Amino acid sequence: MNENELIKLILQGESDKFRIFVEKYRQMVFRTCMGFVHNKEDADDLTQEVFIQAYRSLPDFKMKSAFSTWLYRIAVNASLNKVRRSGRISFIDRIESLFGSDSPGAGQLFDTDDPENIIIKKEHSQWLQRALDSLPEKQRTAIVLSKYDDLSQKEIAEIMKTSEGAVEALLHRAKKNLREKLSGRIPKKNK
Repeated sequence: MNENELIKLILQGESDKFRIFVEKYRQMVFRTCMGFVHNKEDADDLTQEVFIQAYRSLPDFKMKSAFSTWLYRIAVNASLNKVRRSGRISFIDRIESLFGSDSPGAGQLFDTDDPENIIIKKEHSQWLQRALDSLPEKQRTAIVLSKYDDLSQKEIAEIMKTSEGAVEALLHRAKKNLREKLSGRIPKKNK
């Protein structure tokens, strides 16, 4: 049974079948939410909200795109709304995945977890959080979908309802903006 057939059954009253979607897409939605809120409890709450909203909005789903694309849009919008409502987000250490191994500041920052390094690592995480928070919403969305969910530019374009070229430009500008904001903040590893 394909997803459109499953949706028709759900809309005809077999609401228990929605559990199939929850089981299939729960991790995907959680990762997306986590990419914006960076807090497990908030991401868990948002994941539940996304599925509740998706279930309630299922009659409005036109089946013109993949169900997963539609669900991503709901997850991104719910996450952005949460960020707007809270006025702040915290960021976890994802420096390597944001910049790649060829960028300044990439690679292992600390060899040990002694107290001094833990404090320094926390400060760097806060700097990165502020830099990510300062990105325009579309750039932040593109980075999260690319780096947290490992989506292709084509998939991100569908979710953001834009072209692949626009996504490529957003990712490029986001990485450039982050590099500029963080330049000089992350010390190079002493050898």
